[in-house]
Amino acid sequence: MGNELNLVNIYTYLTPIALLLILAEIFYCFIAKKSYISFSEAITNIGTAIGNQCVNLLVAYLIVKGFYLIYPYRFFTIPTTLVSFCGLLVLFDFIFYWFHRHGHSINILWAAHMPHHSSEEFNLFVGVRASITQRLFSFTYMWPLVFLGFTPEAIYAASAVQLIIAFWHHTRVIKRMGWFEKVFNSPSYHRVHHAINDCYLDKNFGEIFIIWDKMFGTCVEEKEEVVFGALTPVQSCNPNKVYFQFWSYLYKDMIETKSWWDKIRLWFMPLGWRPEDVRHKLRNRVNAKTIVKYTVHVSYAKKVLLISQVLIALVLMSYAINLQNSLEINQRIICMAVLWVMITSWGYILESKTFLAAPFKTVQNS
Repeated sequence: MGNELNLVNIYTYLTPIALLLILAEIFYCFIAKKSYISFSEAITNIGTAIGNQCVNLLVAYLIVKGFYLIYPYRFFTIPTTLVSFCGLLVLFDFIFYWFHRHGHSINILWAAHMPHHSSEEFNLFVGVRASITQRLFSFTYMWPLVFLGFTPEAIYAASAVQLIIAFWHHTRVIKRMGWFEKVFNSPSYHRVHHAINDCYLDKNFGEIFIIWDKMFGTCVEEKEEVVFGALTPVQSCNPNKVYFQFWSYLYKDMIETKSWWDKIRLWFMPLGWRPEDVRHKLRNRVNAKTIVKYTVHVSYAKKVLLISQVLIALVLMSYAINLQNSLEINQRIICMAVLWVMITSWGYILESKTFLAAPFKTVQNS
């Protein structure tokens, strides 16, 4: 149909928008002398985002392929017009509210979601701090949209648009937004969501709209000062530790418990549930009063090295994920492997744990 949207172009516009917003926040923090951004966290967050993109093509393929298996059984056929796409965004956000809420209450879903919450800062770099498993889990909730008649490509595009709308909420620069917050999510509401303060835990799950939280009793306004992070902190600049920390907790419990029933059910139990025979093995757990922010000293030489590598990695990533070029699948895989080695090395360099960083010393706040 002539009035259908060109979904391919949506992705073309998202990355430049995100980069422009990040640059704007950096400029503001420099002019206003605000210490909202640390170099080590920024590099770590970019690394997780690149790793996410390394697996995103496979995830996209699996999602679209899987959705097309059930698309023939749809109740309606909905063309992707501007009006229908806006409706799809509302429905997508509603379903995502429940996925997001469950992501804070079920062990396996928190393992997929926790990497995004592990940052102890809050800025637009945190907006790109990504898990490599959450997206695959989130789309398992979206099959009703296929049965309604939305195309798999439209659903995947709606996910991208929702991501960029949710991205700008990750800032401390914007305070309260008045009438806007009656319906829509905002940085203030999302700061609450990323908090480990007792009064803020498990609140404000909406991405585009805050009305879902108001409807279902999970909305809390920002009042006391927010403390950011996770109750089981990662304390690392290594993207692989960010991705897999909580997965490793669950895996260790599964291996060490003697009950076969517990080995299976612990993944699907409420967040924090552990088999009786492994509960005595404590995890590093903090709260808003006991958390100590993880920091590393980053010398000028490290900054030059890492900035240059990040620029190279972003160019390589953009080329590798561009399906319009002539790369073969094996060449894309090689590019992704190189990128993964690069982002892993950044964590080691920041923490002075490889021969590349041997001359540097790591400094951690006590």
